[in-house]
Amino acid sequence: MAQQDTDQSVNDEFIVDTEDCEEREAAHRERGTSRPITVHGNPVLHRECKDVTEFDEKLAQLIDDMFASQRTAEGVGLAANQIGVDLKVFVYDCMDDEGVRHVGHMCNPVLDELPTERRVLDDSNEGCLSVPTAYASLARPDYAVVRGVNMKGEPIAIEGTGYFARCLQHETDHLYGYLYIDRLSKRDRKDALRQMAEGTPRYPVVAND
Repeated sequence: MAQQDTDQSVNDEFIVDTEDCEEREAAHRERGTSRPITVHGNPVLHRECKDVTEFDEKLAQLIDDMFASQRTAEGVGLAANQIGVDLKVFVYDCMDDEGVRHVGHMCNPVLDELPTERRVLDDSNEGCLSVPTAYASLARPDYAVVRGVNMKGEPIAIEGTGYFARCLQHETDHLYGYLYIDRLSKRDRKDALRQMAEGTPRYPVVAND
């Protein structure tokens, strides 16, 4: 893939999130408490979240809870507002198209603007824990770079290709108030909401009043 042609000195800027994945995910999850998932219509999902400014034990506990919640819901990524918390944090446990597992978290993420030559669109199916039981085809770039900080406030960057790139874009969208269905045509969005209305979530959700 094109990623393999990138100069190694550039790759050094990205965190390594492919080592000790099982142990790291399990440690977060075992310290955490699973929470129900907020779904489409909950106000916290439809506005930009607040920046993380305090890098303390409360933040570390939130990240642990997010990993626990992600596992309960059998997801590959989870944003803080998906468990009702108005902060720019996401976690992930996601395979890329080569079958390599990535596990990590990010606070205050910002996606890089890709140069034209890297904007190769992948028109694959996408789903969301906050739009349960619904899926739709959505074109996204098959490469993504997101920058932010970790739970200690240290600058980090994450690089993803294929399905993992989709995950990084999807979770960053969440923290700026966008669900994937907001990027669909009116017809496809309506169909996704119909699927959600007709389906039954396989995990606990927060009912909208």
